[in-house]
Amino acid sequence: MPEEFQHIRFTIEDRVARITLSRPPVNILNIAMMREINEALNSCALSRDLAAIVFDAATDCRAFSAGVAIEEHVADTIFQMLDSFHAIFRALEQIGRPAIALVDGPALGGGCELVAACDIVVASSRARFGQPEIKLGVFPPVGAVLLPRVIGDKRARELILTGDMIDAEEALRLGLVNYVLPSEELEEKTSELLGKFRELSAAALEHARRAIDSGQSRSLDALLTEVENMYLHELMKTSDATEGVNAFIEKRKPIWRNR
Repeated sequence: MPEEFQHIRFTIEDRVARITLSRPPVNILNIAMMREINEALNSCALSRDLAAIVFDAATDCRAFSAGVAIEEHVADTIFQMLDSFHAIFRALEQIGRPAIALVDGPALGGGCELVAACDIVVASSRARFGQPEIKLGVFPPVGAVLLPRVIGDKRARELILTGDMIDAEEALRLGLVNYVLPSEELEEKTSELLGKFRELSAAALEHARRAIDSGQSRSLDALLTEVENMYLHELMKTSDATEGVNAFIEKRKPIWRNR
């Protein structure tokens, strides 16, 4: 199965699925890569005894993920991009198994959103986290839904509205990260956690995760649909959203018209 993919590596072994982001140098998530992740998650959904899903980055990548491909954030492809990206989060909610992110480098934009969606995050001291989308004239739809749940409303607002980056220790203090360790200890800690999950019932894990999600009032799917509509039919019709993306692609400072 792994040889079918160009941008990720995927295995299921001993009740654990591992999705390794492998698009050097910084794992920019383009539509093709997102679709591969979704194919992998579809395979996870068919594995009834699955105990956990691990997300990590290939060793030749300098980042967990530096976010989504800006060049696909244009009128012709924005719908496909959002649909492919948000399908990852809908799938994780539906599969209902613990998800672990192993982060040894920057996790920005869509990469930070993927981290926020995971149940347990094991990070190195060189990990960095942030949602810089506001600097492009847009906002992170998944982050807007998940970050207030994960780190609290006020700090989520600050990160999303300023686009600032935080280090691993601050992410730990806020609750975005569970453990901060030296890079060489990340796999050992992840193996320890996976050992615990492998001892447990897949059915119990699934129902426990669904119960936790149900306590969040509205489902991620319903909230994402609402935010997607705002993003596609309101935000993306503003001139500033177009200007921010174009300025990034053209490597210049954006000129905001505030409309």
